[in-house]
Amino acid sequence: MRSHLQKHRSHAYRSQNARCIYCAAATWDKDPAEFMARYSLTLKQAKRFQCTAEHLRAKCDGGDNGRSNIAAACLTCNQRRHLLKPAPAPELYKQMARAAVARGQWHRRWAFKAGILNAGASG
Repeated sequence: MRSHLQKHRSHAYRSQNARCIYCAAATWDKDPAEFMARYSLTLKQAKRFQCTAEHLRAKCDGGDNGRSNIAAACLTCNQRRHLLKPAPAPELYKQMARAAVARGQWHRRWAFKAGILNAGASG
């Protein structure tokens, strides 16, 4: 049986059109094979864009696993956000990520060339 967290992640994945809430990159949810084929990636490359359940308000700060607190984020953005201490607020982090994407940064060049990200992504 799937956990509530998995259900909420899948819901967020669908409602965000399979895009990361922060950098707007294409993501994959269950099986990387189609994603790898679509973008001509290795498994190692595809793993950077695996959909993760992002707690908008961290559990250590009183957040929960409820649907309204879970967004879909690529593995890269999820990990980077929580490496920063304290982790930036979701909207601030989104602005940081999207500004870097607009400059052709944030992810590796091959991700832009493959079409996973679009430089100039907005709001």
